[in-house]
Amino acid sequence: MILIGQYDSPFVRRVAIAMRIYGIAFEHRPWSTFGDADTIAAFNPLRRVPTALRDDGAVFIESAAILDWLDEQAGDKALIPRAGEARRAQLHVCALGQGLAEKSVALLYERVLHEKTSDVWTTRCRAQILDTLTALELSREGSADNFWFGAAMGHADIMVACALRFLKEAHAGLFEARRFPGIAALSDRCEASEPFRAI
Repeated sequence: MILIGQYDSPFVRRVAIAMRIYGIAFEHRPWSTFGDADTIAAFNPLRRVPTALRDDGAVFIESAAILDWLDEQAGDKALIPRAGEARRAQLHVCALGQGLAEKSVALLYERVLHEKTSDVWTTRCRAQILDTLTALELSREGSADNFWFGAAMGHADIMVACALRFLKEAHAGLFEARRFPGIAALSDRCEASEPFRAI
C-alpha cells in the first residue's frame, strides 16, 4: 500500500499511525499539496492528502474513507467499535478533532497565502478553535481512563493528538496546556507511544 502526503498534515499522520498500529506495511510518498499538486492529481483530482493506493490499484481519498477500509481489514482489532452508541461517541470526538485540525489548517493558510489577512476570518477561526478545545476538554474530563474510551488508544485519541500537535506547531501560543490539562495530558501520552514516535 502507498500513503501519499507529508506527516506535518494531521490527517496524513492520523492514517499513518493507524496503519502502524494495525501492522499494515506501506510505502510513504511525502508529496506536498503545493509543490507536488500535479503528481497528486494523477491519483486524486482534489490534489489533497492523504491519498492511499491499494496494491490492486484502488485509490482511497480522505482520511475517514481510508480509515474505514483499514478498520474493516482489522476486524475485531479495529480502533473504534463497529456499531452502537460507543461508536457514535467516538466518532463525535473524532469529528471535533478533525474540525479542530481543519480550522488550524485554514488559519495557517490565511496567514501564509494572503498578503493581507482577513480579520473577520481569522477571528472566526480562532473562536472555532478555542470553543472546540473547550468542548474537547469537557468531554475528556468525563473519562478517568488512560485514553478517551478506555485503556487502549482509539481513533478519537489519535485524531485529537494529531490535531493538537499541528495546532501547537502552526500557531504557537494559541494552545495553552494549563487551560486544557486533560487533552494536553492525553496528547503527551499519545506522543510518547511508539506509533506516534515512529510517525
